[in-house]
Amino acid sequence: MWAFLSARLRMWLILALVAPLLGWLLGRIGDMIEARRGPNTLSTVLQKGRGWLRGRSRGPLAPRRPGDPASVRDAGAPAR
Repeated sequence: MWAFLSARLRMWLILALVAPLLGWLLGRIGDMIEARRGPNTLSTVLQKGRGWLRGRSRGPLAPRRPGDPASVRDAGAPAR
């Protein structure tokens, strides 16, 4: 079935679903290692991987960015 999807749709699926889940998983494993053994090289690399994937994620599972028009506006902020 994967072969029948267009290249653009496949890329969107990877960026929208797989990247955020993989980033969450890397961060979770890094947090568990750091909680058990303290900060070390492996936990730092895993957490940097989480941050790198978070910056490249798109779609419904991606974190909202301040400049993102799809994000919820602060009711107390003045409109421009």
